[in-house]
Amino acid sequence: MNVSRSGYRVFSANSSTACIELAKKITERLGVELGKSVVYQGSNSETKVEVQESVRGQDIFIIQTIPRDVNTAIMELLVMAYALKTNCAKNIIGVIPYFPYSKQCKMRKRGSIVCKLLASMLAKAGLTHIITMDLHQKEIQGFFSFPVDNLRASPFLIQYIQEEIPDYRNAVIVARSPSSAKRAQSYAERLRLGLAVMHGEAHHSELDMPDGRQSPPPLSRTTPGHTGLELPLMMAKEKPPITVVGDVGGRIAIIVDDIIDDVEDFVATAEILKERGAYKIYIMATHGLLSADAPRLLEDSAIDEVVVTNTVPHEVQKLQCPKIKTVDVSMILAEAIRRTHNGESMAYLFRNIAVDD
Repeated sequence: MNVSRSGYRVFSANSSTACIELAKKITERLGVELGKSVVYQGSNSETKVEVQESVRGQDIFIIQTIPRDVNTAIMELLVMAYALKTNCAKNIIGVIPYFPYSKQCKMRKRGSIVCKLLASMLAKAGLTHIITMDLHQKEIQGFFSFPVDNLRASPFLIQYIQEEIPDYRNAVIVARSPSSAKRAQSYAERLRLGLAVMHGEAHHSELDMPDGRQSPPPLSRTTPGHTGLELPLMMAKEKPPITVVGDVGGRIAIIVDDIIDDVEDFVATAEILKERGAYKIYIMATHGLLSADAPRLLEDSAIDEVVVTNTVPHEVQKLQCPKIKTVDVSMILAEAIRRTHNGESMAYLFRNIAVDD
């Protein structure tokens, strides 16, 4: 395809190897060249962007993966979007496979909803549309004042299960906690497999984290002659002992989730599944953040394989842990870019996708 006649450009928002590699895979599938730009940090650590070709009147797609330095990546995206806006780009679409700060999408005790702040910043910088994948909570789309396409990685992970896991028909899909049961059920139904759910005190989901509703009331602010309102005493929540709801004995256990970051809970889950008779354990996750000592913990654990997509750079972690495998999702990102530019429906990319997936 002739780039000058395509009516759109694809830029990489940083010069990291992983981002450039993903951007090149996408542009190769689209038949266009990667846009010419320079993104770098000045001597004072300020982010600088130089767009080296005309973008006037065109649709511009910015590919931005999120490396370990999350805040620098956000600034690169903001500065590049603003640079394209001031250079008269028609539309600026951010292709952000893993949306950062997505776990901070609920109000916590004396905290803030940082994800909503980031959405406002992106809109202010000039973005008019976002293409992302497997948002941590689908309600995050409501934070934006422009369209958000939340793609799914499940078709690629399901294909991996069918093609790369021997005897997958003897597997059971495992939800790490009741809050992730709907996602696991979606996988189980499409693979025609059984479902198991972990439940008990070993798991601490985000729903258990303290929020503003649990703040203690002031000790004494009642005025003389006025009795304070007496509320019913709330009993403290106590989880039952760890249990596995479902049969995993003599089966392959496949744990599914959207993000794998700190892996202690995954390792604990794998140990319990082994005790219950599972003879192989796989983890399927869209975003492999794998922070801190995650590679070492996974290598020493009962987990046989961890499968993630290339939405997040994890080359270093793969060198430290051979159990980590990568599934390429550049195909669906490229098709989303093509359909967005041509004004075509995105429905084809969501065929056979459940609402709860």
